[in-house]
Amino acid sequence: MKALAVVLLLVLLGVVGLMAWVRLAPSDVARWHGRVSFTKDETREGAAVRVLASTNSASLLSQLDRIAMATSRTTRLAGSVEEGSVTYVTRSAFWGFPDYTTITATGERVVMFARLRFGKSDFGVNAARLDGWISQLPDAGAS
Repeated sequence: MKALAVVLLLVLLGVVGLMAWVRLAPSDVARWHGRVSFTKDETREGAAVRVLASTNSASLLSQLDRIAMATSRTTRLAGSVEEGSVTYVTRSAFWGFPDYTTITATGERVVMFARLRFGKSDFGVNAARLDGWISQLPDAGAS
């Protein structure tokens, strides 16, 4: 019985340690933030890309920034609307897994790139978040 208690305690400590690492691991701005330049929409395992055509990409980036910052558990990691590229961290509710979303205004388009940090699959969460943000645009993304 004592051995089982020790094993359960070690498992519990391992789970708590993993949760702490996921929630407290620092985000390396140099790794996660930068201008993104994809040319077409993609949905991959663990990531998604959306490309929006716009005659005023700066205004569209500003709208998306407001939508992103109103999203629960989302913070700005780096960049700004004025710089033309912003990276956000959105954390899952229970575990606090971080997903990184970079939005870049470039020429006549806005490129959105969302990806996970830990694991291999995001179960479609990043694509759903991007599509949800796009659906909140005043013209539903048809800029």
